[in-house]
Amino acid sequence: MNTFIVGFHQEDNIDSMQVQKLSSSEFVEARSRGFRRLFELDTNVGGFVFFDAENKDGDLSHLVLHYPEENKDPSDCYSFSKNDFYEFMALYLQGLEQEEEEEGEEEEYGPIHHLAHLMFHIVEEGKSIEP
Repeated sequence: MNTFIVGFHQEDNIDSMQVQKLSSSEFVEARSRGFRRLFELDTNVGGFVFFDAENKDGDLSHLVLHYPEENKDPSDCYSFSKNDFYEFMALYLQGLEQEEEEEGEEEEYGPIHHLAHLMFHIVEEGKSIEP
């Protein structure tokens, strides 16, 4: 597991974030006692699946799998602190609520777009990191 720091634009209104990139074996170990798939996000840099998982010791991880464009297999697995992960969840839920309210209207930059933008930064920063 390699840790790296992701810095965001000032206008993103989010502090830099510590992210861990997991290898395949670390991913399997992290979810050895089960996992819950929470939500998915489809973006122009691929798909993301957000979930939490429990390892054999009962420790929880907050994970995101990245599926590059049209790939059926994930290319990377990222682990986040609970606070950062819940920020992602809040953006996603806000976006769903906003979509319901604006149904039929022209789509504006909203919370889900912002989440996709943050994930873009994470993927770009993580490209040079070996799991």
